[in-house]
Amino acid sequence: MIDLHTHTIFSDGELIPYELVRRAEEKGYTFIALTDHLDFSNMDFVIPRIIHVAEKINKENRKINVIPGCELTHIHPSSFDEAVKEARRLGAKIVVAHGETPVEPVAKGTNFAAINAGVDILAHPGLITESEVQLAVKKGVFLEITARGGHNITNGHVVKLGLSLGANFVINTDAHAPKDLIDKEFAMTVAVGAGLGKVQFSKLYKRVGDWVTSLI
Repeated sequence: MIDLHTHTIFSDGELIPYELVRRAEEKGYTFIALTDHLDFSNMDFVIPRIIHVAEKINKENRKINVIPGCELTHIHPSSFDEAVKEARRLGAKIVVAHGETPVEPVAKGTNFAAINAGVDILAHPGLITESEVQLAVKKGVFLEITARGGHNITNGHVVKLGLSLGANFVINTDAHAPKDLIDKEFAMTVAVGAGLGKVQFSKLYKRVGDWVTSLI
């Protein structure tokens, strides 16, 4: 299982990083990204802490690899360029953007601004537009298929439009608690339920695996 969108107590998650990683390891995870909610108030504190714990865990001869990242959350569209640059300067290897989910008051224009700023993953993109998907394809941004309740109500729209335009997808949990972690079989269920075939899921999984391996 590869999961590139999770949260710890450094934002609104329930677990400290070590416990989250250990529980994920028991689920069969091979890669997990720690991507706590960040903005300009806390990224200078959280990213170095996540890098520190990731480096420590990755030296412990485990079956799981930890990647330090962040989820830029409720950033105003006009500030996304600055936020992405600062997150990368601080050492985040995966930059996720909190997309325009229909279940939160995310500012209109966030999807476009995040993609244009060069994030790696656009999380729960909601009713993403054709032009935004085209830009994501051009920029190499992964569109998230999410297992998280609420956010996942637009998975079908994201997949249908993304497939028609050649987008890349990633399946994430957006885990905040132990119960949110899933295994690879359930990830396939999420993918198929959103409109991907099993062969497409396998290709997606390999593509994401190759990409994330290049980061470590």
